Amino acid sequence: MNSNENLVFGHPRGLFYLFFAELWERFSFYGMRALLVLYMTKHLLFDDDMSFGIFAAYMSLVYVTPMIGGILADKLLGFRKAILLGGVLMALGHFFLTIEHPIFFYGSLGLIIVGNGFFKPNISSFVGDLYHKEDSRRDAGFTIFYMGINIGAAIAPLLCAWFAEAYGWHYGFVLAGIGMVLGLFIFNKGIKNDVFEEKGLVTNSELYSKKTLGITNGKMLTIGAFLSVPIFALIIKFNQFEHYLVWVVSLFLIGYIAFIIFKVSEIEKKRLLVVVYFTMLYTLFSAIFEQAGSSLTLFADRNVNLIGMDAAGTNSINAGFIFMLAIPFSILWTYLSKKNVNPNSAIKFGIGLLLLGLGFIVFAYSANAADDFAKTPMSYLVLGYFVLTVGELFLSPIGLSKMTELSPLKYISFIMGVWFSANFYGHFFAGKIAKLTTVSEGENSLFSEGIFGVITESISGLNPLNIDQKPEAFQQLYSYVSVYATFGTITIIVGIFAIAISPFIKKLMGGIQ
Repeated sequence: MNSNENLVFGHPRGLFYLFFAELWERFSFYGMRALLVLYMTKHLLFDDDMSFGIFAAYMSLVYVTPMIGGILADKLLGFRKAILLGGVLMALGHFFLTIEHPIFFYGSLGLIIVGNGFFKPNISSFVGDLYHKEDSRRDAGFTIFYMGINIGAAIAPLLCAWFAEAYGWHYGFVLAGIGMVLGLFIFNKGIKNDVFEEKGLVTNSELYSKKTLGITNGKMLTIGAFLSVPIFALIIKFNQFEHYLVWVVSLFLIGYIAFIIFKVSEIEKKRLLVVVYFTMLYTLFSAIFEQAGSSLTLFADRNVNLIGMDAAGTNSINAGFIFMLAIPFSILWTYLSKKNVNPNSAIKFGIGLLLLGLGFIVFAYSANAADDFAKTPMSYLVLGYFVLTVGELFLSPIGLSKMTELSPLKYISFIMGVWFSANFYGHFFAGKIAKLTTVSEGENSLFSEGIFGVITESISGLNPLNIDQKPEAFQQLYSYVSVYATFGTITIIVGIFAIAISPFIKKLMGGIQ
């Protein structure tokens, strides 16, 4: 970093253009996400299983395309063009959701999936590119950037849900699209103001401009991006076959990571093992955490006494806490670093998982205070979100920061894509977990017997015998809290294990905190 560079609050100016660009992009993404399951169950009248299947397929694919977008940015596009292309695709996807036809419904989701693949890994990698590898401000910078993500995510569910409620579902989607356009405008303004200097440019100008059949490779890539949309639309439509894609992605990841391992130094090999380890922990985190957009939204709609917001609006609670806590956490990490007592990243990951599990224990415990209509107090929902949000701040922004440090320089965008693949796997498994909450009356829940049954009863106070003596609504409540109690407990155990082995992981990181 140049000593004479312009700083804002001690950070590069470019950080704040990326902050606001990502804020509005996440506004569009989370605004639509908050509406999607409710739109399918209440307007399109899909059943819970079908809605969870579509939602899980969409949300998992949104996080598999970043691997491809990361490779293309590393080899050809550079950060700037990848981000702009991704933003245009996503804006079109949100606007096309306003047309009520199956082709446009699935096609719009396909556009957002492809667009996110270009946008998401590269704007995060761009943040890392603003700092030298040993810069002590890096974690703080990513925490500030993460706050931008969550300001957008906090505002969007409330505004988009209000528009959808007041004027119709499609107006909520339009508002999400407008958010994406604003994000593009701010990012482009940063380019024109030269705040990024020479960073993020096309990585191979000669290859980018080379023509095939009279069309440059750059334009060919754009055409290919649009042509790939129907493929992803079909995968969402036939989401019951998505497990085949999981195997394909897994083989690709293993193969490409193995290829990189043969190309890098011994210390970089060890760091890549840590990348894989952190990604696996983040996969578990994502699978549990992402109940927020699916089963937790329906839990809030059906079994929580909501005050001041509807079920879609509850998606803003987590992001609202991030908004309030991100800056204090950023200051905390910087302060602890100066005192040389900042916990290493491996410990932070363990603490993050432990707190996530505890948050879901709170959701399950709320059943003890359920009224005669199987409605639980909203205070438990808010408290649970607070606890898991603190856990998120220990893990997610730190993971973003560590990927840019642990990655070999030539493969940084791909490694960022690997990090986001945790969301791909996480959402795939999150869909499976969400479907476990749809047990019908008279069926035996997987969690009603054995050790799971004991865990559920000790936390929620409910068991199959006492819910049979209560109104039918308690059957659905039991389905939710039994899943939350069980997976919350499992996540706490994994978190404790991660803290226990943190000294070994720290050695593999080769001096990176």
